[in-house]
Amino acid sequence: MRQLLIAMLIVLGIKANATKIAPPPFNASDLQIKWEAVQDDYQNKAQSLNAITITNTGKNTFPASGWKIYFNSPHDFLSASPTNNVKVDHVNGDLFSFTPLSSFTELKPGASVRIEFIDTDNIVNITDVPEGFYIVWDAQADKGYSFGAVNVTPFKPTYKGLITPEIIYNQNASITDIPEKQLTKVFPTPSSYSEIKGIFRLNSGVQIVNDSRFEKEAELLTGKFQAMLEGGSAASENTIKLVYKEGMNPEGYAMEVKPKAIFIVASTPTGIFYGIQSLLSLISPSAYAKPQSEIKIQCVEIQDAPRFGYRAFMLDVGRNFQTKKQVERLLDLLALYKINVFHFHLTEDEGWRLEIPSLPELTEVGSQRGHTVDSKQFLPACHGSGPETGKLAGSGFYTKADYIEILKYATDRHITVITEIETPGHARAAIKAMNARYAKLMAKGQKAEAEKYLLYDLNDQSQYSSNQLWNDNIMDVSLPSTYNFIGTVINDIVAMYKEAGAPLKVIHFGGDEVPAHVWEKSPAYLALQASHPEIQNTGDLWYYFYGKVNQMVKAKGLNLAGWEEMALRKTKLDGNPVYVPNPDFMPEHLQVDVWNNSIGDGNEDLAYKLANSGYKTVLSCVTNLYFDMANYKSFDEPGYYWGAFSDIDKPFSFIPFDYFKNTKADKNGTPINRNMFIGKQRLTDYGKSNIVGLQCALWGETVKTQEREEYMLLPRLLGFAERAWAQDPEWATTNDTTKSQQLYAQAWSNFLNVLGKRELPRLDHLNGGYGYRIPKPGVIQQNDKLIANEQFPGMTIRYTTNGKDPDAKSSVYNDGVTIGNSVIKFRAFNNKGRGSNVTAIAKQ
Repeated sequence: MRQLLIAMLIVLGIKANATKIAPPPFNASDLQIKWEAVQDDYQNKAQSLNAITITNTGKNTFPASGWKIYFNSPHDFLSASPTNNVKVDHVNGDLFSFTPLSSFTELKPGASVRIEFIDTDNIVNITDVPEGFYIVWDAQADKGYSFGAVNVTPFKPTYKGLITPEIIYNQNASITDIPEKQLTKVFPTPSSYSEIKGIFRLNSGVQIVNDSRFEKEAELLTGKFQAMLEGGSAASENTIKLVYKEGMNPEGYAMEVKPKAIFIVASTPTGIFYGIQSLLSLISPSAYAKPQSEIKIQCVEIQDAPRFGYRAFMLDVGRNFQTKKQVERLLDLLALYKINVFHFHLTEDEGWRLEIPSLPELTEVGSQRGHTVDSKQFLPACHGSGPETGKLAGSGFYTKADYIEILKYATDRHITVITEIETPGHARAAIKAMNARYAKLMAKGQKAEAEKYLLYDLNDQSQYSSNQLWNDNIMDVSLPSTYNFIGTVINDIVAMYKEAGAPLKVIHFGGDEVPAHVWEKSPAYLALQASHPEIQNTGDLWYYFYGKVNQMVKAKGLNLAGWEEMALRKTKLDGNPVYVPNPDFMPEHLQVDVWNNSIGDGNEDLAYKLANSGYKTVLSCVTNLYFDMANYKSFDEPGYYWGAFSDIDKPFSFIPFDYFKNTKADKNGTPINRNMFIGKQRLTDYGKSNIVGLQCALWGETVKTQEREEYMLLPRLLGFAERAWAQDPEWATTNDTTKSQQLYAQAWSNFLNVLGKRELPRLDHLNGGYGYRIPKPGVIQQNDKLIANEQFPGMTIRYTTNGKDPDAKSSVYNDGVTIGNSVIKFRAFNNKGRGSNVTAIAKQ
């Protein structure tokens, strides 16, 4: 018996050892990569020649074969390599691979190899650089190993629209430095603001007296003051009174600051809350740096209400996950700047980020990314997330408890959260999660339960490619199980809102970028078509799908929202495909977010068409309000640029009811011929009544850290806040071009001074500090000197002449730097010593 037991243990030991992962034949961290853009417009085509150099920094030889290198890129590539040592393959989405050819030679320690490959687009900025390199050994095809350092060689392109230091200087030259005492001290700009004589002295002894309707708002204000003030002050005669008055705008307020009392008057808790935000804005930014014994507040009289009742910010966490803490930091910003809708884009091809208790596979499978080629257990690496699961920002999700806390946090700050579940496109995470559920239940013999939530027909042979190069990311809307899925998701979301005590009026079900040829060979589609004569082609499935989803949402007492394609009907004009507003859905009170007005693509007036047709329309225009777009055309400015370049002037200068009026450049940043707007629909007075508000958006492909998130978002969010809250400015409404330009120049200077001297210094300290983007200086040459300037008055420019990048201790720029033989570098800094990108000028 004892011998049998020993034999069994030996066999088990052998099996256990057999399942252990053998060490890889080479340590991937000993491989370093250097990327460079060799040439744009390669072979006289709109494509670029790229190269990576792989260096073996280890002590062992890297083999010539038996591996693949995987990486992510927003661009596609040709399969043939000019160096003829690898084959380039597209795997799916943004995932690509290099497979070594027979000409690839082993790498001895210290040796390097160069791989050239052809990008089907030109290189514009650093976001175009491939990322997330890792290696997979043929013998261990289910595990990837990340490379060591990846270095990017700066590229100096010469394309049209390139923003140079001289262009930046000339843009900044019109900015006037305005003394802080002349600036409006509440932001966004109130409807009416006047300073009166006197100072209110705020200390810990000041009493807050409130109407019982405003108890929560009083508690919030008390908490803010406790963080800003040192305790121990004696009881003060000064008071802050939160007063109820019937009949005011639901979000409006009046505020009067007198030497002995502050009165904030409103008809609703929301109005009181916004009055409190204005009071916090009125406080000097220096008071946010550390607790004060006393804060002096300028006496003022304010009457205020928003221009638009819907002022939204959309955050995409499907592509890259952002933690609950980061979301709450953002909600604090939205509250301070009176943005009242948080559009939460929670699901994508690359990730499902919300726990749905009824369907746990959605987060078990759909929230994780790592190395896989079949997506049976988790999703593949995307956006540089690498081969390992469980790592931010590729992997992650909000538990039910997390989401309820987020809903409560937003509700306390008078922010409505709109949950977005992408359908039927951008749905790969959900599809693969439900595939995993199907496989698990089929293995248990539970066929009916396994098929209950399937999102694609198992026998569908349709071939398509989405805008993001996915070939399997569209729900099959012909399947009854798709509606089982949507109904279950709706039920769980409604339950979370109810538990949080959060308002729920709308659920957003996506609706954009479904590619051609989808569903064409789906047996479920062919069967549905046979029994529904109104479905003549796959295009008609669109109306079938959203008709059913709308009824499901209405059954819960809710309204349906979606992107603009939800409200469009596909037809033809002169044989060419076109979109027109769909009359069938107009009576259904659908709300559409319209992003597509990219200048030069032909749909510049789409938002106005929908509003003129009767659709409740949210302007989410890519040209001015997409903050994942690069600020301007320069290699060192991160961000996408497919729809526009968008510096802070874009949201600030946006004219919602006539955005053609001051559009000057196309999506590539080059000047336009204004004749392109001839024949485009203008917004009618009826159409204006259907513009429910504005929405800015931060899509997540390039946003992997809190630092990058805040760099892309701020300070552009403040330009949006001004345009969404403040009244229509005269520069936007006058038909006198000269007067409009003069008024705009004054408003622009005032705005930049408010930011540079009040709001950005406030953000340096609020919640530990926000990492807003600091623009790099503009520089021109005048005679033998370099002259520099900065976009935000209040910033400090520093410079070096020794070739090193300036830091917070470098020489302060005053009135010009004499040109020598070395490179002169300039950099702008805020009060905390954080710097911008570098402007480097070499001797000509």
